[in-house]
Amino acid sequence: MDPLNQYINKSKQIIETVEKQADGIRMAADWFAETILNGRMGHLFGSGHSRIMVEEMWPRYGSFPGFNPIVELSLSFHNLVVGANGQRQAMYLENVSGFAARILRNFDIDERDSALIISSGGTSIVSVEMAGLFQEKGVKVVAILTKEHSSASASKRSDGKKLGDYADLVLDTGAPVGDAMVKIDGLDTPVSPGSSLGGILLVNSIKAEVAKRLTDAGQPPKVLTAGAVVGEKRSAELFESAYDEHARRLAKLYQNIGNK
Repeated sequence: MDPLNQYINKSKQIIETVEKQADGIRMAADWFAETILNGRMGHLFGSGHSRIMVEEMWPRYGSFPGFNPIVELSLSFHNLVVGANGQRQAMYLENVSGFAARILRNFDIDERDSALIISSGGTSIVSVEMAGLFQEKGVKVVAILTKEHSSASASKRSDGKKLGDYADLVLDTGAPVGDAMVKIDGLDTPVSPGSSLGGILLVNSIKAEVAKRLTDAGQPPKVLTAGAVVGEKRSAELFESAYDEHARRLAKLYQNIGNK
């Protein structure tokens, strides 16, 4: 089969996998909606390419405040590939024990919060420790990982624990072991990963379900919306009000740091 049709067919399988997880998606939406209605935030974290799903949730068109995107640049800003701020350093840092605790030390985490941790393999130390720290604070943790890949991969921790071991709910991207989905004749390594596709489907499904719950509760979200949809004036108003709300929610994560 040619590469294009291979990827399309594999992508259809990923969509089917996401569809089968409807109950889990709705459960995750229940938790995040409850957090937002309580005036708190759902925390988002992913290292490496998993940052894609973090920023897909917030902030971008079609998204709304109520989420705290924890994007640590040392773990995800590696577009130079080599040299300063390169990929080697990022891959090293994501397996340094204690780094997750240093990151979370910047926030006043509350048991009313919720968390979404994304890691395709679910084996990097920083992601596993991040999930564990949230659970220690009484926060419900949703993990997005690739089940087949995680099962086939060795944990970087000495105790063998993986992200799924510290999650209250696990959602599967549906990608294969190794992530890449297309085999090319004459090439012994597959290309074109699928976990980002599955992850984005899961994230936006959760987002849509959360928006419905907030609206049904009488607190419709301030959705970042293009001027081509609602007019330039309304679009500008939505952006400003959404950013203001994000700032007010974020302030709560700083105001009691060091007092507990």
